[in-house]
Amino acid sequence: MNTFSTLEAGAQDASSVRQTRPVISRAAVAGAVAGNALEFYDFVIYAFFAVYIGRAFFPAGGEFGSLLASMATFGVGFLMRPLGAIVIGRFADRAGRKPAMILTVVLITIGTLGLAATPAYSVIGTAAPVIVVICRLIQGFALGGEVGPSTALLVEAAPANRRGFYASWQLASQGMAVAVGGVIGVVVSLLLTASQLASWGWRIPFLFSLLLVPVAIYIRRHIPETLDEAPKVAVGRPDQSSLSGNLRYVVLGTLVLLAGAVSTQIGNYMTTFAIQVLNLPPTLAQVSVLIGGALTFVFGLAGGLICDAWGRKAAMIVPRVALAVLIVPMFWWLTTAPSVASLLLATAVLAALTAASAAAGLVAIPELMPARFRSTGIAITYGVGTAIFGGTTQFAVTWIISVTHSALAPAYYVVATSVISLAATFLLPETRNRKIDH
Repeated sequence: MNTFSTLEAGAQDASSVRQTRPVISRAAVAGAVAGNALEFYDFVIYAFFAVYIGRAFFPAGGEFGSLLASMATFGVGFLMRPLGAIVIGRFADRAGRKPAMILTVVLITIGTLGLAATPAYSVIGTAAPVIVVICRLIQGFALGGEVGPSTALLVEAAPANRRGFYASWQLASQGMAVAVGGVIGVVVSLLLTASQLASWGWRIPFLFSLLLVPVAIYIRRHIPETLDEAPKVAVGRPDQSSLSGNLRYVVLGTLVLLAGAVSTQIGNYMTTFAIQVLNLPPTLAQVSVLIGGALTFVFGLAGGLICDAWGRKAAMIVPRVALAVLIVPMFWWLTTAPSVASLLLATAVLAALTAASAAAGLVAIPELMPARFRSTGIAITYGVGTAIFGGTTQFAVTWIISVTHSALAPAYYVVATSVISLAATFLLPETRNRKIDH
């Protein structure tokens, strides 16, 4: 964090008159990161305890039937991301990054509280899964709108030669969320018996996050605004704040982020995969989550530094190609010799290479967008990509494994989506030296 220094950026308008921008302190940038980490923690913690949530709310069709229902509900949250991206993204591009970021914290808190407090199916019957689905919809809407304004703020707050590193904190904060979730999962698994964990222990991580909400809201209330006053658009000039004026980069950006969304969800799925398919102990499965989160944090920041030094495209392409080559052999080893070593190494390779590649994408895409569409643009590309592909990953992989009985399904899924993302990446321009507006 000591890399951040207080920044006072200047911008010139059409008349070349210097405008004074707000001072962006390290505390303000850290506030954006901390709030983002909290929201992702609330969202992904569901995946970590999907087995137990499935048994509590969806007692249907045996073990795989219950898990499929739980995974489908996990995916429901992703379906709301595009709507949240459009609604909250546009709000952030008009009213400012700060009010939008406060709104998303409030919304995801409502969804998390509902999940933590809902009684099991055995207590209130069909009302339980209905409430859970509604809570997931609220969480998905909030998270769909979170990525746009927080990423836009990080890019706009950064010095021109450090935008990659600043924006990489968006992904690094997600790694922090996963790592913290892994730590809490391990602690809960160690302290509780299997029956206690299945009965009520899985609720503890959700309740823990609620204690941090007042802190997140307080920090975000004191974040300076990075969006300038709306410029006047000359008559006859196209409105660059519209989707139509940025459609090409929205489509390419969605395809670029596609593979990262799938790989991230495969990483989150490793807990369920280790328990359900490999029959490994729950505590070991949670340790794999901790490793994945920690490496996402480290290699997310490393990817940001690399794309500042060598360019966005190189940082996106090289790790993604490496992952596409390594993932199948890694999963083959994992499934033929399931152990502590094979599980942790496979998780580490998946998390590290995914983070290094995705960090560059999260800075390149907002750099291509004008200020009055930046929050909306990154929110749509991220929201649609994660909704269509990330949101269906865990359900699709669980279903494919149950039908084919092939535990290599997750690896082949990563390879296929990597090819699509690499093709889109080659079509993007290099943006390292691009001048952006505010």
